[in-house]
Parts: sequence; structure tokens; C-alpha cells
Amino acid sequence: MVSLIKFVGRYTIALLIFLGRMFIFLIDSIYHIFTPPLKLKNFLRQVRFFGNKSMIVVIFTGAFSGMVLALQGYYALNKFGAEALLGPVVALSLIRELGPVLCALMVTGRAGSAVTAEIGIMRITEQIDALTVMAVNPMKYVVVPNILAGIVTFPLLTAIFDVVGIYGGYLVSVHALGLSEGTYFSQMELYVDMEDIRIGLYKSLSFGLLVTWICTFMGYNAGYGARGVSRATTNAVVLSSVVILLWDYMLGAFLL
Repeated sequence: MVSLIKFVGRYTIALLIFLGRMFIFLIDSIYHIFTPPLKLKNFLRQVRFFGNKSMIVVIFTGAFSGMVLALQGYYALNKFGAEALLGPVVALSLIRELGPVLCALMVTGRAGSAVTAEIGIMRITEQIDALTVMAVNPMKYVVVPNILAGIVTFPLLTAIFDVVGIYGGYLVSVHALGLSEGTYFSQMELYVDMEDIRIGLYKSLSFGLLVTWICTFMGYNAGYGARGVSRATTNAVVLSSVVILLWDYMLGAFLL
């Protein structure tokens, strides 16, 4: 019993230290975001990196998410004779919930993991130490461009995901299930308002900050050797995915 209490105590202390280090890393990153000069070239390179890495997977995921939503939504709405509401169901599901969450998960797996691996390799090959020796702040040079790029690109990729998903639902609804084109889009215009779009925007912005924060922290503190980078990358993807789902529920409950 005593050994169990010691184990729980050690685990709790280690967890609190880890969370404290993450929080300090975030505060330090935010401080450097508002401290000039901004490494604009690095920022633009990372915007391109996030977009280039994730665009194809976001488009494919969005299209098939919309198509599946249309199929399942039609099956459920048909039981109540409300097939005309299929357009709003697809659009609201994508804009408020599935678009931000699925897009964030895809970008985490595609670009977030690559960011962690890149920074982790810089850490184990002592490139980050070399930046410090050359009086270059590694937070401003490595971390800040990634966090800013995540905040900018996540909403844009989510918007692409939503639009592609809505048109994926349109293909299934109109060309496979026989719903009229006017019914699909006109009902969507009636039921989707700016509040729904704002909620999706808030989620994607916060996911951009959370994912890049976790991925850069894991890479920045990666252990030495290939195993250390591998472990950091895996931890970054797993922790980011869990935090995305947890934060989605908390934000959804707050904004509902």
C-alpha cells in the first residue's frame, strides 16, 4: 500500500512538473511573438510547409466526410420525412464540429509530427545550441514561426475542409440520393448563420495554437538519439489528438 502511494505521488509530481514546463514554454513563446523583430521569412516558410504538407489530405478527408454525412444523414432524416433538411445537417455538422476537429487531427498527423521531428533533430544535432552560441534566440527562430503559422493556416485549411465537405455531401445528396439542388442549398442558407461560422473559427484558431505549442515543445525537449526523436514525435501526435478532442468538448459546452 505504501509503495502504491509512493508510486502515485511520484507520478503526480512528475506530471505537474511536465505541465509546468509546458505552460512556461507557452508563456515564453507568446512573449516572443509580441517581441520584435519577427522572423518573417521563417514564418512564411512554415505557412507554406503546413499548407503544402496538409492540403491534399485535408481535401480528401473533407470530401469523404461530407459524403458519409450525407449518406448517414439521409438515412436518419428519411425516417422522419425531413430529407429536405439534409443540406443544413451536413453544413452545420461540418462547420461547427467535424471540420475543425478532423482538419486539426489530419494536420497534426501530417505536419505537426514533421515539425516535432525537425525540431527534435535540430536538438539532438546541437543546432539549437549553436543558435544560442551565435546569439540567435531559438524561440524566435524556431518556435514562434511555427506557432504563428499554425494560428494562420488552421482556419484556412478548416475553411477548405468545410467547403469541400459540403460539395462532397452535395454530390451524394443530389446525384446519388435524388435530392434537388435547390433544396440542398436553399435550406442550408436558412439554417446556417454567422454564429455557426464563428464557433468553427474559434475552434480552428485554438487548435492551431494548441497543436503547434505541443509539437514544438515536444521537439524542443526531445531526448538524444533516434529513439528520443521517435518518442517525442509519437508523444506529440498522441497528446495533440487527445487535447484536440478534450478542448473541443470544453469549448463546445462553453459556446453552446
